[in-house]
Amino acid sequence: MHYQNEITMEFNGNQLIELGYRPAKWFKDAIAYINENNLNEDQITEYLEQFKQPDIIPLHETAKDFIINIKAEDESENDNVEKVIKTMEVLMKTPTLVGGALMPDACPTGPVGQIPVGGVVVAKNAIHPGFHSADICCSVMLTDFGKANPKEVLDAAHSVTHFGYGGRPRGEQMPMSQELMDAFRENIFLNDEKLISIARSHMGTQGDGNHFLFVGISKNTGNTMLVTHHGSRAPGAALYDKGMKVANRFRQDISPETLRENAWIPYDTEEGKSYWEALQLIRTWTKENHTNIHDAVLNKLEMEKENRYWNEHNFVFKDGDLFYHAKGATPLDDKFMPDITGPRLIPLNMAEPVLIVQGKTNERNLGFAPHGAGRNFSRSQHKKSLAHKTTEEIFNTETAGLDIRFYSNEVDISELPSAYKNAANVRAQIDEYGLCEVLDEVMPYGCIMAGDVQKNAPWKKKKKYRKA
Repeated sequence: MHYQNEITMEFNGNQLIELGYRPAKWFKDAIAYINENNLNEDQITEYLEQFKQPDIIPLHETAKDFIINIKAEDESENDNVEKVIKTMEVLMKTPTLVGGALMPDACPTGPVGQIPVGGVVVAKNAIHPGFHSADICCSVMLTDFGKANPKEVLDAAHSVTHFGYGGRPRGEQMPMSQELMDAFRENIFLNDEKLISIARSHMGTQGDGNHFLFVGISKNTGNTMLVTHHGSRAPGAALYDKGMKVANRFRQDISPETLRENAWIPYDTEEGKSYWEALQLIRTWTKENHTNIHDAVLNKLEMEKENRYWNEHNFVFKDGDLFYHAKGATPLDDKFMPDITGPRLIPLNMAEPVLIVQGKTNERNLGFAPHGAGRNFSRSQHKKSLAHKTTEEIFNTETAGLDIRFYSNEVDISELPSAYKNAANVRAQIDEYGLCEVLDEVMPYGCIMAGDVQKNAPWKKKKKYRKA
């Protein structure tokens, strides 16, 4: 091949493509260098060695096998089950994946091919930021308050927790440990003073959506127990954004057929190992966040805890060169959480018990159990189905006998029990598929959630201007 016509032609991008290079940002500079230095064929070949690109990794021709631990119990669930199976069939063609499972609480989260809530997938030597999403390390913590009055615990918790957008105002912030801040500064993904400032202000906050603070009574002991549910808030969301950008740079180079939301960071790269370390730091931050809220309630009541346990259910877990991505699934196997002792927690809805469970890896569960009750319909669909009733009617019917509070003072009917799958069906499928063993149940007394934070959001209020 003649790369250049000595009289009229300059080396160009088409010739780079003919040589097997895929269009990239370096094309422009490389073409300019070759032409400015009038390189001959041998010199061009030697110069282009530095831009050698990895081979394209194709999608699996057929979807890798995955285990289905879900079935439609009634007509209203048919569409949901069909959608989660269909999205898994597309998802499991992603080149890195070697196995997967659907839990009884599974529900779709976006376009076909995107991992559903209640999905577990196993990737070889790869971390997929899209599989843990922005709510990294969404998790639950339980503290045993002994024979404390549940109303007093809920009142104390209401006075110290924080729901809604943003962080705590100055003067009301809970401490982020200096050791953790130092560790953030040593990681390439988290070494960002703005991110660290946000991490400090968001400490002791629970956000919105399905996050909650629940108080109930142990069926076994009669003790009052407090359970919190939230993720890593803004610092986790910031890490996710950075991770997706890096993953998509790799996707463009090595697997452009892979869906954008399924892009991955190869673990055996500097970026991969740093991202894995960043995930562990965000995990530590989230656990510290739960702990701060629980300890603040204990301090308010001048009490000592009798017991405490915690587990994440939206995270990535490593076992050798395999990375188990749980998008809303409770890890059971101790190998996933070597620092954790005690049972795991599965909340269902505000009117149902929080299940305290244990279990081991078996042929159906990949080492995981459901994380909750899931949804059959979107929030908007659920609201439309209840449009013939007033919010007050819905609230009174669904929360009768319970102390249910919304931090914003605006009821969010998309978080009431009817918004979720039938809890009895989820429990029945846990038993049918042998996913885990229920040890105890925390029977509901009351619950705090953010509420409808959109209804009177600050940015919706008209600004008042003073006259000059």
